[in-house]
Amino acid sequence: MKVLVLAPPMQGVGGVQQYTATLVRALGAILGEGNTRIVVVPAEPELLPDGTFAFPRSVKFRFLARAIGDALRWRPDLMICTHLGVAAAASVVKIFFGIPYWIILHGIEVWGDLPSGKLRALQRAERLVANSRFTLEATVSRHALGGKQSSVLPPAIEYVGPTEYASNTEDARPTVLTVGRLAASERYKGHDVMLESWVDVHRRVPGAVYEIVGDGDDRRRLEARAKELGMHDSVKFVGTLSGIALEDSYERCRVFALPSKTNLDPRGPRGEGFGIVFVEAMAHCKPVVGPKSGAPAEFIRDGEHGILVDPASPLEVANALVTLLEQPARARQMGRAAGEWVRQEFSFERFCTRLSAILAEHVNPSATREDVAVKAG
Repeated sequence: MKVLVLAPPMQGVGGVQQYTATLVRALGAILGEGNTRIVVVPAEPELLPDGTFAFPRSVKFRFLARAIGDALRWRPDLMICTHLGVAAAASVVKIFFGIPYWIILHGIEVWGDLPSGKLRALQRAERLVANSRFTLEATVSRHALGGKQSSVLPPAIEYVGPTEYASNTEDARPTVLTVGRLAASERYKGHDVMLESWVDVHRRVPGAVYEIVGDGDDRRRLEARAKELGMHDSVKFVGTLSGIALEDSYERCRVFALPSKTNLDPRGPRGEGFGIVFVEAMAHCKPVVGPKSGAPAEFIRDGEHGILVDPASPLEVANALVTLLEQPARARQMGRAAGEWVRQEFSFERFCTRLSAILAEHVNPSATREDVAVKAG
């Protein structure tokens, strides 16, 4: 079995890029490196005068030509689009060569109203593969795709952390961590609610520190808000971190918190399609505070991996944070359970197992993973 992957630009380090890289690696492990190819959009989108981003026609044409060329010469059995934005090319290839395609669904790009071209691409896909059950159900409901074959394939993370808190965590100042973009368009992540709740947390746990990792056009406003609340001395804006520096932030914190809100308004949906930062924190054996609704509530077990709250309630958020900061034994227990859950459910091996089952169903509804490998030969 040969699979052609169609992907958006891969220069960035976002969730779609990480998911694409994991998918290509997994396909190579399952089918063999020679049975997987990837065609990537050759340039980043350009900023338009109205503030939106779009690909120039020349970039779209080059991408489509490459997809058609690979399909013609290589004759794949299946195409997988790792974002709805590249599915139009797959739809054209399907018309010319009859090659079926899947679309990976990530979240807000498929929750709301869609242009006719993207909607047709969804409708023509043989299978929808979502990063979470929530994203899949929101997409199917919004676009009346109830008869479509579908699967859930959560992302995997590479980090395999310790089975306990980092050794210096208990001796350091109690730190709560949030990781996420500080963008005006992403205020649903809950930074404002966190700052409101921090007034109460700091009063009840005076030595606590709130560390915010991330950057964006909303940072200056949030820094001003922290100062207005009198919290600037206990709130640290550290900017964007990656690699070892980001891992260190996860290691140092006692609690991870991101009270993100989900809004499925078709004109402007907002929310976490999955919430990979929760899994990253849980991999470091840290208890998490997340929303009661939306995709994160799908894999965070309330009372076992952390505490789920009403993301619109600063009081609920504060109470959850104080509980975990003042009860370190309970926090450690939740952190251990969270780490074990991540190792069990979000490893690369688990991703491969899930993907193998979906591929087997594509080849033959009664096939096994071994059958897929035989087909690949």
